[in-house]
Parts: sequence; C-alpha cells; structure tokens
Amino acid sequence: MAKDMRNLSLIVAEFSDALLHVDRIKAEAVLMQCLSQDDSFEQMEQIVIGSLERIGDGWEQGDISLSQVYMSGVICEGLVETYLPRYNVRRKDIPRMAIGVLLDHHSLGKRIVYSVLRAAGFEIIDFGQGLGPEEMAQMTVDNSVEILLISTLMLPSALKVSRVRDALIAKGSSARIIVGGAPFRLDPTLWQRVGADADGQSATGVVSVIEQLVRGGGH
Repeated sequence: MAKDMRNLSLIVAEFSDALLHVDRIKAEAVLMQCLSQDDSFEQMEQIVIGSLERIGDGWEQGDISLSQVYMSGVICEGLVETYLPRYNVRRKDIPRMAIGVLLDHHSLGKRIVYSVLRAAGFEIIDFGQGLGPEEMAQMTVDNSVEILLISTLMLPSALKVSRVRDALIAKGSSARIIVGGAPFRLDPTLWQRVGADADGQSATGVVSVIEQLVRGGGH
C-alpha cells in the first residue's frame, strides 16, 4: 500500500508539472501511462484531483500564478471530458449546482472554479457574471439548483450575498450557498456574516466543501 501511495505521489507530481507548463500532450501521456496499469475512472480522478489540489496549494503559497491554476483546470476539464465515455461514467449531476459572479464582471475566479469542478466530474451550470441578487436567486429557482456557488471580487458585492439568501428564502428555495473570492479570503468570518453555508476557500478546496455539504455536514 505504501508503495502504491508513493507511486501515485510521483505520478501526481509529474502530471502537475505538465499542467504548470501548459503541456496537454505531456499531461495526457502521463495519464495514459498510468491508466495502462490501472484503467479505471477512480484512478484518473485521483490523479486529476490530487494534481489540482497540489497546484492550488502552490497558488495559496504564492509559488504559482492564477493563470497557471486556470489553465491547469482547463486542461484537466478537457481530459476528463475525453475519458468519461471510456468508463461509461456520467457526470455527477446530483446535487444540481450552479455558479455565478454577483454584481462584478471579473469572471476569472468563476471560470477557474468551474473548470476545477468539471475536471472533478461534476456537472455545473454557469450563470455568468454581473448578476444582481434578485436575478441570481430567480435563476437558482428556475433551474432547481440545490447548491449555488457565488463568486465576488469586491467587498460591496460580497456583502450583497445576504440579499441573495433573503431572495431565495422568499421564493421558497432551500439552496445551499458557497461563497468565494478575495473578500472572503481576506476575512475568514465574512461568509458566516452574509448568511452563506460555506466558504469555498480556494478553487480546488471547493470540491471537499461540496462533498461535506452533500453529506449533510457543516463547514
């Protein structure tokens, strides 16, 4: 078992390096070599998620740029999309999820989270950016969304999350809200004050947050 874990760690390191160099061909070669020994979706998922977590940690430590995180997510998303039919695996569409940018028009953070979740096998609706609280709540209801991910860039926008929550309650929706973005990284308690159910913490960390919510746990 220890040997298997060590081998996986080396594969993740090699795959991560290819992603950071935006080398899709090398990344796919590493993945195919690994799958030739263990041809399963679970193995692919371990490599992809492990690599994205590694890259996310590097970004939080200031060693990796935001653009590298973004491109890594895009490459992984494409590879997962390619290999899903091979294993006859459906995307994880339960719970029904959506993501959108509240008020702000800067969509890079949202796009990174979207790509990471798609790379992890989740189905997620992209609501877009520049959405008002009422508009976002209505879209959530119209699409029967159970988990709503809200991205913000500026503090005034982050404070409006409470208005999204109020609008959802008024419309009879019990959708869970996960927030993310600079204001929530700067103030670790802000997510609670605006009525969110969880703080996504980082693009890669949001996967485990979603899994906690699905299991019925708190943040």
